[in-house]
Amino acid sequence: MTWTSFHRRGEVLRAVITEADARRDGHLPMSVEGVTETFGDELTLLGALTLRWHTRLAGRIERELMTQPMDLEGAVIDAWQATAEELPGVLAILDRHRAEPLDDAMASAMATSTAKEHTLLAVMAGATSARDERAARVGAQIAERARAALAPASQRVISPAPTSFVDRLRAVLHAA
Repeated sequence: MTWTSFHRRGEVLRAVITEADARRDGHLPMSVEGVTETFGDELTLLGALTLRWHTRLAGRIERELMTQPMDLEGAVIDAWQATAEELPGVLAILDRHRAEPLDDAMASAMATSTAKEHTLLAVMAGATSARDERAARVGAQIAERARAALAPASQRVISPAPTSFVDRLRAVLHAA
């Protein structure tokens, strides 16, 4: 992939996310300009959106753990909710294609990515290890709690992450 195609792919993906967030209908926005040329098919686009979701979720979990290091599960739930707020259209697409994959390849890809997401949630919440066979199940329960407690859009507030070492130290001391 050339530098130009890398940037073009990023531009198209941002346009897809903007469209998905505006629609929130769970359908892949294949009609966005450049999608077919850049991603080719639904599975490739869904893979890129899944990667964006997982990357944002993992980053959010890290930020939340800096501010609430004593409440691991609470931090993971807050991170999941913040990610859902930031990427509501992407979440709708992922939910739809988990429930209604277009083919066997998509079903397999969504099952794998969902299990990995749930394992991440369980591990970061301190509930299991990554090799624990219960990890995906425990993580699914954490995701369900996060989804159930998701506040309506009008009530959501995202707290900024501490920006310096001193801010992070204060957050740890405050939590203790």
